[in-house]
Amino acid sequence: MVIVVMGVSGCGKSTIGRSLADTLGWDYQEGDDLHPQVNVDKMSAGIALEDSDRWPWLDRIASWISNEGEQHRQGVVTCSALKRSYRDRLRRAGDSVCFVYIRVSRAELERRTQQRLHFMPPSLLDSQLQTLQEPGPDERALTVSGEETIDTMLGSIRHWLDLHDKH
Repeated sequence: MVIVVMGVSGCGKSTIGRSLADTLGWDYQEGDDLHPQVNVDKMSAGIALEDSDRWPWLDRIASWISNEGEQHRQGVVTCSALKRSYRDRLRRAGDSVCFVYIRVSRAELERRTQQRLHFMPPSLLDSQLQTLQEPGPDERALTVSGEETIDTMLGSIRHWLDLHDKH
């Protein structure tokens, strides 16, 4: 199984993804580290990515997911996965890909993005929110509130995984 921890910039993907992988003893991949340099440069300049920019990045993440499956390993990867088509592409990389979507209010996202050092500036938050298509009920996804404590979110995810394993 590979869990993709998803959501807009500033929602807590890296914190939850790393904590979840550590808790489960699974491999971890920071999705931002797989961005081609041209994407990092664009975002650093305050230019929103387009689909054509995202596909090579999503393919790198899909390759990581596929490799985890080929090696019979379980993992957690972070990726905004803002559109269903992006999640569909990642799902095709492995039989047991599921998503944890971290939902956070706009006000909290603004606060968080203004307080951190990251190549993605707060000015791109609007573009991410406009692009976001929350996972539908037919997708293998859990939605958690990113405004809960880390322990509460991890508990919800572990509970969901336990139920998921039994069905």
